[in-house]
Amino acid sequence: MRPPRPTGLRRFTTPRPPREERCELCGARLAAEERHPHLVDIDKRALVCACGPCAQLMDRSAASPGRFRAVPGRYLSDPDHQIDDQAWDSLRIPVSVAFFFRNSTLDRPVVLYPSPAGATESEPDEETWRSVLAATRLADRLEPDVEALLLRRHEGRTECFLVPIDLCYELVGRMRLRWQGFDGGAEARADLDDLFTQICGRARELEGSRP
Repeated sequence: MRPPRPTGLRRFTTPRPPREERCELCGARLAAEERHPHLVDIDKRALVCACGPCAQLMDRSAASPGRFRAVPGRYLSDPDHQIDDQAWDSLRIPVSVAFFFRNSTLDRPVVLYPSPAGATESEPDEETWRSVLAATRLADRLEPDVEALLLRRHEGRTECFLVPIDLCYELVGRMRLRWQGFDGGAEARADLDDLFTQICGRARELEGSRP
């Protein structure tokens, strides 16, 4: 299965001169200095840049069923997750970062990781991804198609966050632009550190401890 195409985030995937961004639905100019809304096109499995009014109008989660869902802005962390070394190794991810999201069309989770080619899908067996998702309370809180469980193996432990899906494709695009050598290189790792510092600063810890 092809991973979702992040067409609304082309600016992250290839070097190109700055260009004026516009809503992909009505053509309205989007403010360059502000983070604009994104929609997920369920039919095309693509991200769409949108202005505020179009995002509100087309979001099927807030109105009648349709092909678009707005990407929310919440960030959560689960300090009590139980994703250990064995669980991480079972995913067979060749890099230190991966993310899960629930594809409503396929009715199952999809596992992706950044690579020089962009978002690359991993295909662990069903028992593996079920065991990983069962190890964190965040998995039950994921909104299908628009939120992701973001994992990073770093300094001997796994970091675990619930984030907007467009943030994951921003990460993929930034890694693709800066990737050097086999492991991404120092510049890509520094950029990854900076991005996760921002995520940690925005994420709210789940209340209560794991049973």
